[in-house]
Amino acid sequence: MRIAVMAAGGVGGYFGARMAAAGHEVYFIARGAHLDAIRKNGLKVESTLGNLHLKDAKVTDDPAEVGPVDIVLFAVKLWDTEKAAAQAKPLIGPETRLITLQNGVDSVERIAPILGADHVVGGIAYLATVISAPGVISHTSPFAAMQCGRIDAKPDARLAAFADAAKAASVDIKISDRINRDRWEKFVFLVALSGMTSAARSTLGPVMADDETRAFYRTLMAETLAVGRAQGVPLSEDYIEERMKFSEAAPKGLKASMYHDLERGNRLELDWLAGTVVALARKTGVPVPANEAVYTLLKLHRMGHS
Repeated sequence: MRIAVMAAGGVGGYFGARMAAAGHEVYFIARGAHLDAIRKNGLKVESTLGNLHLKDAKVTDDPAEVGPVDIVLFAVKLWDTEKAAAQAKPLIGPETRLITLQNGVDSVERIAPILGADHVVGGIAYLATVISAPGVISHTSPFAAMQCGRIDAKPDARLAAFADAAKAASVDIKISDRINRDRWEKFVFLVALSGMTSAARSTLGPVMADDETRAFYRTLMAETLAVGRAQGVPLSEDYIEERMKFSEAAPKGLKASMYHDLERGNRLELDWLAGTVVALARKTGVPVPANEAVYTLLKLHRMGHS
């Protein structure tokens, strides 16, 4: 398959590298020092699931050089969504599917007016990755999973073909007919993980080991779940307990990408995580004092300082 990765950060770069290693024609969209390093040395993935080195990775900063593809793995930071979607227009052919692998819960709705609703597929990624150096992606979690599906839940032959190809490339992928609920479940977890690790300046292990921080972490999830229910999303309380068990068993050094960005002085996705919870809560009257506290504590850092 012809696949474009926009952009070749931790998430898109990881999954794109797996597909390229399996023989697919993968084009990585990158910029700056990351672009230069990939051009010079290839793309390296240091992973708990096996290292990769794509010595001749196809990389560019211009989607027009790539042209229409079968699949776009869309994994830009949330503040770049509309700008990057407009830049992705040359990648979109009649049968192209763009899979959003971003955080947040509204990427499909933001991209569809730009590229056409039939081309845009909801997606979520579960993995811990970071660009550890230009041209190098570090994957530190024992899991690396992707779910995707159309918001209208219709079957999609192009998407099914990609899923088959990804499975053959040893990618943990699932086609979902309830992707809106799935992305809200991911949102419930990520809001808590990003907010707690960033506000506490701590990895997950110490958070789970302390009664008060553990309770606050759970409250962040409970508040976000209540906001989702107020939006009409059929979320179950059982999901919170499942995520708490997952968090107990997770590597003690696990932290959200937002905490990585905070440490590096980069811009934060805060406004699309805790900020979105607070904004939606105000519209629906759901109390979210824990998420308000996280947003307030991190607000002054959200634009970065690098």
